[in-house]
Amino acid sequence: MEKYLEIERSIITKHRKEIWRRFVRAVQEYELIKENDSIMVCISGGKDSFLLAKCIEELQRHGKVKFTAHYVVMDPGYTKHNRDFILNNAKLLGVPIQIFKTDIFAVANKLAPQSPCYLCARMRRGYLYSKAQELGCNKIALGHHFDDVIETTLLSMFYGSEVKTMLPKLHSDNFPGLELIRPLYLVKEASIIAWQNSNDLKFINCACKFTEACAKNDDNISKRQEMKELIKNLRKINRDIDYNIFKAMDNVNLNCVLGVRKDGKHRSFLASYDK
Repeated sequence: MEKYLEIERSIITKHRKEIWRRFVRAVQEYELIKENDSIMVCISGGKDSFLLAKCIEELQRHGKVKFTAHYVVMDPGYTKHNRDFILNNAKLLGVPIQIFKTDIFAVANKLAPQSPCYLCARMRRGYLYSKAQELGCNKIALGHHFDDVIETTLLSMFYGSEVKTMLPKLHSDNFPGLELIRPLYLVKEASIIAWQNSNDLKFINCACKFTEACAKNDDNISKRQEMKELIKNLRKINRDIDYNIFKAMDNVNLNCVLGVRKDGKHRSFLASYDK
């Protein structure tokens, strides 16, 4: 059996409970993929996005809902080594990628040399939406997983002074008709790492040439790592702590909050307190 077939099979056999079932559950529960959707699957070169690609391929072949998928890699200015690494992994995994090149790294470094990551992220999103429109897609699939959701929730509370989370799907404000979906929404990062290790796979952690500088200067990156460590330590006290945080965002008691904000408008609990 060819290597890519072994890797595919492992998703629905050895890692069925932790990955495949959670992937399918998210797709169904949050209605992420519908009949005749055209999905652009974004591949960064990391473990998350390549696993996403394999899950989407499997769903395409054996799912009841018919849809099309384009597996796209945006090259923001990768070194030859990193670009070749991504190409080799795509070949190894049997993912039919298409690459389009941009100058994001160069522009972000020129305009924000001390902290290019924020600008880089915004530019990436714009290029991806434009590419999806060019391909005639109505959805963009990203590889964010369960741990990303929990970290984002805590970051918003601790540093943004608001209660909000990363949603499983989101309509684009600037690109009408396009929707962002996160099919790995319920898959834990530990499960993805287990899949990677059991298949002896190696992926790029971050192909950005400014990673070291960003780690030192970008406050958001250091804070996200801080959240990772915090959750890791909290699990030692309560192994279900991340699930409880996740569930809390699906169980907000509006009778017991000081205020809520909807569409930019804030409403205090006092507005209905004496009614």
